[in-house]
Amino acid sequence: GKAKKRKRANHSCRMGFDKGVQSVGKAKTRFRKAPKTENVYIKLLVKLYRFLARRTESKFNSVVLKRLFMSRTNRPPVSIAKLAKEMTGKANKVAVVVGTITNDVRLLDDTKLKLTVCCLRATDTARARIVAAGGEVITFDQLALRAPTGSNCVLLRGALKAREVYKHFGRAPGVPHSSTKPYTRNSTKSRKFESARGRRGSCGYKV
Repeated sequence: GKAKKRKRANHSCRMGFDKGVQSVGKAKTRFRKAPKTENVYIKLLVKLYRFLARRTESKFNSVVLKRLFMSRTNRPPVSIAKLAKEMTGKANKVAVVVGTITNDVRLLDDTKLKLTVCCLRATDTARARIVAAGGEVITFDQLALRAPTGSNCVLLRGALKAREVYKHFGRAPGVPHSSTKPYTRNSTKSRKFESARGRRGSCGYKV
């Protein structure tokens, strides 16, 4: 009797891994299933592309939907210079950017901007230069009517790590073989903050 009861109790205490509660080390990669923004236009686009991703077998629509969920830091801007470079020889295709298109004063040849561009937003100068070159800027609902499956579309995105903050990430500033930018009072103009001893051969040592 007692031995059997003890055995039964031990058996009932043996529990499996509860997949509902993700413990440390067991957590899966998280990604958004919906946008956090309260912007009604983004929400309407999500509704549209959720439908298209479900009802078409197009990978394009799934990627656009996923990018609509992203935070603004994960939707880096694309300059018109990058746009012109990436769309060379693709004049009959639509450039698609789930983000902002910005101006670039270094681009001198505006004839390269005779493109059809689809984006969430374009700065006033960028839009004016594209339109003046004979191109057009369209919205995602217009794109859904023209190319429901994303045919003849080139999906582009900006450089994620172009933000200044990424210069401060990595090995600690000052340790050997580190090129990480330190947070100083005025790192561009200052002479004496983290730039003397240890940073030049004439002051002790240099790493």
